[in-house]
Order: sequence, then structure tokens, then C-alpha cells
Amino acid sequence: MNDALYIAATGMQAQQKSVDTIANNLANVNTPGFKRGKASFEDLVYRGLQAGQAGAVVRQGSGVGIASLAKVFDAGELRKTDQPLDLAIDGVGFIEVTAADGTSAYSRGGTLTVDRDGLLATAEGYVLKPGIHVGTDAAEITILPDGRVLVRATGQSDAAEAGRIDLVRFADTDGLVALGGNLYRPSEKSGDAIYGKAGEDGMGRLAQGKAEASNVRLIDEMVGLMAAQRAYESSVKVIQAADEMLAMSNNLRK
Repeated sequence: MNDALYIAATGMQAQQKSVDTIANNLANVNTPGFKRGKASFEDLVYRGLQAGQAGAVVRQGSGVGIASLAKVFDAGELRKTDQPLDLAIDGVGFIEVTAADGTSAYSRGGTLTVDRDGLLATAEGYVLKPGIHVGTDAAEITILPDGRVLVRATGQSDAAEAGRIDLVRFADTDGLVALGGNLYRPSEKSGDAIYGKAGEDGMGRLAQGKAEASNVRLIDEMVGLMAAQRAYESSVKVIQAADEMLAMSNNLRK
């Protein structure tokens, strides 16, 4: 098989994956808390080929492959919503929640709610860790920038502290595995969660009544889309040229 056909095919496959990633970014441009994805490439293994009477060995590449599909955790714009249970993180950090299977997952914030047991949870029903009981009759819930949660019950004039929302960070956020729904899980690359209080030790601060916008920039994605399309077209032209060369060699004896 002509090596150019295989090499160009790997280029087409890689650029298709790049376009898929860009399409997902554009689809979520208005999704609160969404972090854009980025496809990274690497050249494939090189093979040694015998060349010339002197026995010189040349190294020929085998194309391109996907090195990683990672999330870019640049901060999005904080937008005021005036909804008391909207919560964003201004700076570094994640909120720990209990996923459906009982394990820990991590979120950049979003809209909170009070579940049927009176615990603070995400809109999808994932309870915050550690559990913060605010009660089903809470008249007012205040979340301070340092993570303390103050609750004023119905019929009461003073608020009492119900608990504290701590934050976590990771040594390498690129290694986090996206689960959907603004949730992430650590991997071997990201390392274990590092716990801390909001506003201390490099952690961000909590912002009640605000939502973090997507960090997708339309202009950057459109430029990336055009570059991926042109690269894909170039690989197609290589395949066409290689096919024409094979056709010419097949017709030599005609």
C-alpha cells in the first residue's frame, strides 16, 4: 500500500476529530460553566527505511494521531443573575458533590437547590460534600465569599451558620475527565483533590447570585474551524495525488 494514502488518512481522521471538538464547543457557547475542549496532536512512530547503496537508513513518519482531548479551564465571565441559589467560583477551585454512584465528582458551580431532605444540592440532584442541611423551610440562604452558608428559617429574624462549602483544586486540571452536566472526575494525570477554604491558599472565592459563562470564544473557534477544514482538504488532495500516481504505475504496461 502506498504510504501516502495511509498517512493522509491519519491526517483526515485527526482533523475530523478537531472539527468534532470545535462543533461541541460552539454548541455549548451559551452553556453556563462550560469549559471548551481542545484536541492536541502528535506525530506517529517513525520507521527506518534502507536507502541507497551506502546502506543509509532514513526515518519516515507514519502520520498523525490524537495526543489528548482535554478541557481548557480558563475562567469564564461571571454574570449576575440575582438568583439566590446561583453560585459561581471566582478563581481557582471546584465544589465537591456526591455523584449518582456514590463517588465524588467536582463542579465549577451552577444553580443549587434544596433536596427533599433539606440538603444543598446541584440542580441535577447531586448533594454537596460535606452535606449542608439548610432545611426545607429556609426563608433565606446566604453563601458568603469564604464558603460559609447562613440560613434564616421561616419565622426567625436571625440567620444561623449551617455549614461551609470548601473548595478543591488539582495539580493538573487538563487531566480531569468530563462527565457532562458540568461535572468532572480526577484521573491519574490530574492527581488527587487538594482541599482548601475559599479565599485561602490560592483558592477562589464564592460568588452568590452569579453564574460563570462558557469560556468559548466564537472568533477563536471559527478560526480553528477554518484551519481544520483547510488541513482536511490538504490531506484529501494528497490521497487524490497518490491515487493518480498508482493509476499511472498500473497503466505502464498498457
